[in-house]
Amino acid sequence: MTTGRFARTAATWKSHLLTTFSGESDGRPRWVEDIAEGDDAGYFGPGSASWAVHGGIPTLVAGIRALLVQTLHPGAMAGVHDWSRYREDPLGRLSGTIQWLVTVTFADTAVAERESARVSRFHARVAGTYLDAAGKEQPYSAGDPELLAWVHVVFTDAFLSCHELWGGHIPGGADQYVSEWAKAGELVGVVDPPRSERALRDALSAFRPVMKTDERVAEAVSFIRRPPLRPSMMPAYRILFAGAVASLPAEYRRLLGLRRSPLPVVTATRVVLWLVGRVLGTSSTSEDAARARIARLRTP
Repeated sequence: MTTGRFARTAATWKSHLLTTFSGESDGRPRWVEDIAEGDDAGYFGPGSASWAVHGGIPTLVAGIRALLVQTLHPGAMAGVHDWSRYREDPLGRLSGTIQWLVTVTFADTAVAERESARVSRFHARVAGTYLDAAGKEQPYSAGDPELLAWVHVVFTDAFLSCHELWGGHIPGGADQYVSEWAKAGELVGVVDPPRSERALRDALSAFRPVMKTDERVAEAVSFIRRPPLRPSMMPAYRILFAGAVASLPAEYRRLLGLRRSPLPVVTATRVVLWLVGRVLGTSSTSEDAARARIARLRTP
């Protein structure tokens, strides 16, 4: 590939990636401006485990892993099936989730609380019924403590596990990250979220009897495997998907109907993440906005 063609391909990738993850082709959505404002350093701040994990490129794989595992709770899957517009606007749903994650990580405390309240208001509308693992009909609400806890531990586990596989050092280690991110869970209503890696593993194990696989899970997994990305991006996405599958415990892969590739996909994922990092650059607009806010607060 010539230099000019590579540059054009990289520019196309960058624009589509930024639009996918932020909703804007320049990677700076309107809500980033809120991160630049505020009166404190936020719940975490520079040097925190949360900044290190959520500011890293492995979040691309973590998001895939989290979406896959989330489908295994029939209540959560019912909420996605009944209320989510993921078929019509899958990237819109993704960018909405990213908005909350990034805002809570990098914004000041007031903005983080406001964004969490927005998510909670949306949850208040999501309700219905589902068949549990025993085939019994159960009511659900996105605000149920069980479902809130499920989503929190799945996301925490996914981001921690993927960063440990493909990221760098976590300040304070895994326990520090889990302890910090418990605050994010509390902001959206999670009761007593895990505050150590051991507690996180115990919380996931406690959900094992609830997990269920059915045609809805198969449909969601098929969609996550083949999302509506540009054809030029699909080869790289397929590697990231294979990496996410490889990062899962064997029991989860079995429930999801997935097999680990015999190819060296963990290494291949590392290469793709490096390439994506080169395309997107090392600077995060959200982290830059947070650092600018903190520098302003420190200026006499």
